[in-house]
This record gives sequence, structure tokens and C-alpha cells, in this order.
Amino acid sequence: MARNVKFGGNPVELLGTEVKVGDKAQGFTCVGMDLKSVSLADYEGKVRVLSVFPSIDTPVCSLQAGKFNAQAGELGDRVQIFTISCDLPFALGRYCGAHGVKNMVMLSDHLDLDFGMKYGFVLSGLRLLARGVVVVDKTGVVRYAEYVPDVANEPNYDQVMEVVKGLL
Repeated sequence: MARNVKFGGNPVELLGTEVKVGDKAQGFTCVGMDLKSVSLADYEGKVRVLSVFPSIDTPVCSLQAGKFNAQAGELGDRVQIFTISCDLPFALGRYCGAHGVKNMVMLSDHLDLDFGMKYGFVLSGLRLLARGVVVVDKTGVVRYAEYVPDVANEPNYDQVMEVVKGLL
């Protein structure tokens, strides 16, 4: 059965494997701002928040990155927040420099959509990721998964933080 979200007011199919609470988190590799590979396994032993969106160059995505950056600064080193999009690493770096983002790992899935396909966030026909959040506990189990039904809306930050704080 096809899964859809709204993008620009129209339904768009999500490609890849939908993750659910209780699933073992699949490993994935993306590209960091320094053009080096970064994997989920690089941060084993931490609670990991995967903040996903289409493009840092849009207002809602920028807002999402800013809110998670602020929350990351409050959570300390037991939690690692990642921002994942198909933006080029250069665009992510430009955004971080312009907005003082220092508390998150910014990742690009532009090369092969490894994260997007393994976690079911690829917007069919657009080569962009949908908006959502996945929380992975210290043992590698998915404890929260949100696919925002309309890409124009923000994720549920309060619910994400409630789950994260419950895992600490």
C-alpha cells in the first residue's frame, strides 16, 4: 500500500521502507559538511535524533533546523541530533555559518539516498526527503517515528523531546 504525504498541496508517494517504533534502526551513510562519510554507527551509545526535511533553503526547514539546534545545546553529549536532507553539503555549511548552528551534525543524503530509502522518506519523483523525525535509543532501537503528513508543517517538537528525555 502506497504511503503519501502532501507536498505543495498535492499527494506525493513516499519511497523506501517505513520505520516503526520498536524496529532495529538500520545503518546508513550520508555525507557531512566536510564531504566525508558519516554513519549512524559513528554515534553508537548515544540517543540519536534524526531531523529530516526537504531543503534548508525553505522557511519551515530553516525553522526546524534552528529549533533542533537550540534543543541540542540543552541536551548535552548523551544525545546527538542530526539534520538530514538532500541539500548539498555546501548549502548546509552556508546555513550553519549564517545561523550559528554548532550543536547538530548536518548530513546530506544527495549521493544515493541511503538514509531516505532505508527510512522511507524519499518523495517520489522529486529526489527530496519528506519532513519528519526518528529517535533511536542508545541500543539502536527506534523509539519515535514521525512522518509529517504535510511537508509544509513542522514536526511535533514537544513529543520528540518528551521521548528523548525519557531515554536519558
